[in-house]
Amino acid sequence: MDRTLFYREVYAVVAEIPKGRVMTYGQIARLVGYSRYSRMVGQALSCVPEELGLPCHRVVNSCGRLVPSWKEQKILLEAEGVSFKENGCVDMKRCLWNLEIGDDIDVG
Repeated sequence: MDRTLFYREVYAVVAEIPKGRVMTYGQIARLVGYSRYSRMVGQALSCVPEELGLPCHRVVNSCGRLVPSWKEQKILLEAEGVSFKENGCVDMKRCLWNLEIGDDIDVG
């Protein structure tokens, strides 16, 4: 696998996530053709060049958990209208976005 190409494809998907919506690492991995590489999606996002201005804060894990060491992530998501459950996780039923259909999907 070409890591540089993988990162570019991840960045292209992340650029499409609209305000007020989130996607998971796993969704992005599947969209770029590497369904078992969700951790590598996280690695790609951890080294995004700042000049790309990607909305990396819109990527969460499959349960809606945020990055523990990134306190600003919740602030950025709340400013965009993303709703959270009492446990601090994103309300995935309301906010999960599916690039393929451009709409919510049920994660139940």
